[in-house]
Amino acid sequence: MESFSLILAIVVATALAFDFTNGFHDTANAMATTISTGALKPKVAVAMSAALNLVGAFLSVEVANTISKGLVDETGIRPEVIFAALVGAILWNLLTWLVGLPSSSSHALMGGLIGATIASAGIGAVHGDALVTKVLIPAVAAPVVAGVAAMVATRLSYTAGRKSDGKAAEKGHRAGQIASAGLVSLAHGTNDAQKTMGVITLALIAGGAIAPGSNPPTWVILAAGLAIALGTYIGGWRIIRTMGTGLTDLQPQQGFAAQTSAATAILASSHLGFSLSTTHVVSGSVMGAGLGRKGGVVRWSTATRMAVAWVLTLPAAALVGAGAEAVTGLGDWGTAIVAVFLVAASAAIWRVSRRQVVDHTNVNDTEEPAGVVTTAIAAVTPPPAGSVSAGASAPAAEDLAATIPAPAPAPAAESAAPPAAV
Repeated sequence: MESFSLILAIVVATALAFDFTNGFHDTANAMATTISTGALKPKVAVAMSAALNLVGAFLSVEVANTISKGLVDETGIRPEVIFAALVGAILWNLLTWLVGLPSSSSHALMGGLIGATIASAGIGAVHGDALVTKVLIPAVAAPVVAGVAAMVATRLSYTAGRKSDGKAAEKGHRAGQIASAGLVSLAHGTNDAQKTMGVITLALIAGGAIAPGSNPPTWVILAAGLAIALGTYIGGWRIIRTMGTGLTDLQPQQGFAAQTSAATAILASSHLGFSLSTTHVVSGSVMGAGLGRKGGVVRWSTATRMAVAWVLTLPAAALVGAGAEAVTGLGDWGTAIVAVFLVAASAAIWRVSRRQVVDHTNVNDTEEPAGVVTTAIAAVTPPPAGSVSAGASAPAAEDLAATIPAPAPAPAAESAAPPAAV
């Protein structure tokens, strides 16, 4: 019994650690556009988001029940399986945070749970119908629906604001963006915090602490809400930079349209019990808002990297979860090895992140590299040497412009001679 109590305590602590990483990993979903448009100061934005995440955690338990009752066969799950699943989810969250990619914490958790469950009880312990209808289909549909809605809302916003006073309209859109960002934070608490509640509830059922089919206890709801709120307040600045300025350049009208569309989709999915990825929804709405403004652009190179991370999330977390489960199956010392590995890998990722710090002071700095075509042309036909010596008076754009090679200049002696008098 003592051994069981210890492993159950480890599982609960690890689940709350995942919830913490979920918070700072997904802060960008609620506040990236608000920060990038200047509607709120960075620290104020994350504090507001943290408070609303905590409130949202108490609004519903439908998504928690999807995790604890619907995705896998709870009767064949041991606490060690859930611990292995959390290891896969945490490591994937930290790796994608390190490179600034807004991948799905939700899918990382479910991927780890699926992989560990298959390694422990076989593929039959995974409920395929729930996986397809409540996870995979929403994963594909949600960003498309949110993106189209944000694009339409952006165009309507610009059309309606043509005859209004520019400064007054911008002020109104900033206020609307703050309100809609708060709504996204609230929705994030109702959806993502519940996933940790579901995992802890599943662990309690697996360990015999509560009866099968039980809803999350109140202390589980409170602990999960506090963990995700604390993580949100820390601020995942690397991902906020990617979402706010690396994907597209947003104006207040676009930010308002993107946040409102995302909040509507997330709240609807929470009500229906869909374990939706808020990252997918918000990313889709940001891209839709970028395309909705005339002359707006989406940096498709960044979008492609994000899409690759989305595709890899489930299988990558599943592989790590399955590997961790294989080691924990060796006994208590196997569980200890996995725990030490998780702590060491997390510390190593954090140390690497300190080499180039991103925080609230430089979160809006863009470091988007030049395109491949521009770089290639500049290498073949560099700007004339005279443009370098012209000093600061020359426009900065000239240094990046591709030029057609000019005829060879005249000899220095001839070019230096004064013009003949007429």
